[in-house]
Amino acid sequence: MAIDLTLHDRLGGRPVFEKVHQVFYEKIFAHPWLSKYFAHRAPEPLVTQQTNYMIQLTGGPKCYAGQAPNVVHGYMYITEELFDLRSQLLSEAIKECGVSDDLRKEWLAANEMFKAVMVKSSKDECVLQYSHQKILDFPK
Repeated sequence: MAIDLTLHDRLGGRPVFEKVHQVFYEKIFAHPWLSKYFAHRAPEPLVTQQTNYMIQLTGGPKCYAGQAPNVVHGYMYITEELFDLRSQLLSEAIKECGVSDDLRKEWLAANEMFKAVMVKSSKDECVLQYSHQKILDFPK
């Protein structure tokens, strides 16, 4: 009998996700444009949240307790260019962590599912959750 392993299992589970997301957020915080979106955030909680979300999304245990990506990123004006840059940095991080090219492509395909709910064609599509919140929009 064959065992059908999830992408989570084939990637190697939580240690691989944590390693990749650590490198990924190092890249984000070092990037002159993307880092502006995270100026007042610590990287560690972001690594944990992203790891938990992707573990659950790729067939691992249910461990994400946060809000949906469209809610979390609703106040950010994320253009297609910005999303693609994020995806490029994720691809680099996955590769640098020694994940095979086939699994990297599967991971990026899973990541691509975010695009439809995160990318906005104008600032008018941004949704503020709190009265004190401001739309995050930083020119390149």
